[in-house]
Amino acid sequence: MLWNSPLNLAGMALERYIAVCKPLHHVQICTVQRTYGFITLIWAVSIMPTVTDVIFLVATQPLSSFSRNVICYYSNIFSTRFHKTHREIGQGLLLCFVFLTVLITYINVLCAARAASGLNQTSARNARNTILLHGVQLLICMSTFIAPFINIMLVTAWPDKRPTILFTTYLVSGILPRLLSPLIYGIRDKTFSSHIRMLYCWSCYPAEKRVNPMGPQSRSKKVSH
Repeated sequence: MLWNSPLNLAGMALERYIAVCKPLHHVQICTVQRTYGFITLIWAVSIMPTVTDVIFLVATQPLSSFSRNVICYYSNIFSTRFHKTHREIGQGLLLCFVFLTVLITYINVLCAARAASGLNQTSARNARNTILLHGVQLLICMSTFIAPFINIMLVTAWPDKRPTILFTTYLVSGILPRLLSPLIYGIRDKTFSSHIRMLYCWSCYPAEKRVNPMGPQSRSKKVSH
């Protein structure tokens, strides 16, 4: 189930908030070691609900239930009332926490962007747009709640297209939220985007840059060595 994606969004929103609203403390707070620890914490919190579901399933269901042939779907495997209640309460609290985190950080960054000037205003505006993007991703993450109802309606209308319907809704609600961050951050990176343009738009670059993607300066440095 979808647990780590909303927490990743909250973590990135907090990092942007610290960078804009507390720039003097950003280097001390957002260190590499603390980043590794925060990522470990996110994955530990994300794994706990699934581990709880598995432990409860093993403790309450007979061994014969593990030899049945069922469609590998979450609601088919974890079908008890406990799993349903646990999933609804857990995801509801999680998304409420992340929504409040993104909202509060966005409001603070928005106030900082209005009060800033010059280069600080540009940095604050970029952070504001980044957190707004996180809000859009959070809305896409929340589509997980309505995906089962959409599946039921579409499968009822077109039962012969069940695999296609389930696969499409999984792409939209499960894969798309995880795809947006690396895709957008990769495109916004100047080095990465220049290589992408060079690969897919050869006519936009002269022959010198096609042969040497790093430009003529790097070639001259290599010759000098």
